[in-house]
Amino acid sequence: MKILAVNWRDIKNPEAGGAEVHLHEILKRIVCRGHEVILVSSKYRGCTDQETFDGIKVVRIGNKLLFNLSFFWHYLTKFRNNKDFDVIIDDVSKIPLCIPFYARKKPVVAIVHHIHGKTLFRELPLLVALCAYLVERLLISVFYRRSVIVTVSESTKDELVKLGIPSKNIHVVYNGVDNRFKPNGKSGVPIILYFGRVKKYKRLDHLIRAFKIVKEKLSGVRLIIAGKGDNYPELFALSQKLGISDSVEFLGEVSERDKIKLLQTAWVFVTTSEKEGWSLVIIEANACGTPAVGYDVPGIRDSIRNMETGILIPPGDIEGLAEALTRILTDNSLREKLRRNSLKYVRRFSWDKTAEEFMKVLRDERTFERFWRNRGCGHF
Repeated sequence: MKILAVNWRDIKNPEAGGAEVHLHEILKRIVCRGHEVILVSSKYRGCTDQETFDGIKVVRIGNKLLFNLSFFWHYLTKFRNNKDFDVIIDDVSKIPLCIPFYARKKPVVAIVHHIHGKTLFRELPLLVALCAYLVERLLISVFYRRSVIVTVSESTKDELVKLGIPSKNIHVVYNGVDNRFKPNGKSGVPIILYFGRVKKYKRLDHLIRAFKIVKEKLSGVRLIIAGKGDNYPELFALSQKLGISDSVEFLGEVSERDKIKLLQTAWVFVTTSEKEGWSLVIIEANACGTPAVGYDVPGIRDSIRNMETGILIPPGDIEGLAEALTRILTDNSLREKLRRNSLKYVRRFSWDKTAEEFMKVLRDERTFERFWRNRGCGHF
């Protein structure tokens, strides 16, 4: 099988995140199974136009702001009549590329991690957010209605169904976890850790306010916030205002090696995000023997098993969040139970399994027959 994959960013892009890790882990395993893959993504400062790594041929065009138009033109001029491709993988992120609309001669499998929805209003000016909100809903509901879609959680599947995508067209394929994530001892002092994008919709101000309550009950506890993002100045100012800045460490972007070490040494991982597709870092924390606490919102409720691998809190309940964190940090038997369950839970997740499940979707003739029947174009 020869595959054309499309994503705004490839794994080497400085702005790459969980979606890029997900696609790369799948594609490199597809290559190892003897298939050919070309990935088209946007250019970034210092990149090469083409390179091959992990067996994936990467072609970079345009830039992140105009990638939709760049790929549309690139496809029409380079790939439209290319009979060598069997299928196109459309990794839907940012503004949907709408590939099913113009790539009518090829079956398209779309990957949708989550619907941004109302989180856009926390990150963008009101009018821009409103336009992006309406465009996202319109483009997905219109141009992907008849497409085969792979998503990472039941929560995102439910959101897609609400947008008018037939449930039968949606396949849930869970994320994997790298075997580098494993237990390696905890720190001598209690550490609460957040790792991920530091953005407004992650609501890390809730975490800092909850930490103040925890700190009043426990001495020596520390909070570490790490990851890429632009919300650091506000969070730092808040920690100073609350008088807890001496116990809060803002690390910014860290290496993958340091990320693993942080997840290993932390006593508890926490996320206060408004929503996620799945939150890969939660099961990475679990693989390191670290339980998680998070709000009971789409995506998070899929990856945290309440009172088994962590604790789910009603969204926005800062006092409840503080209580859950305090309980895990002080109740050794509970923390040990959650640790054991976490390690057991993550055994079901691996990138090999994720890639195999994804390949089943690509190989399923009934999937493509349904696609072509809907298009009225015969059979694949």
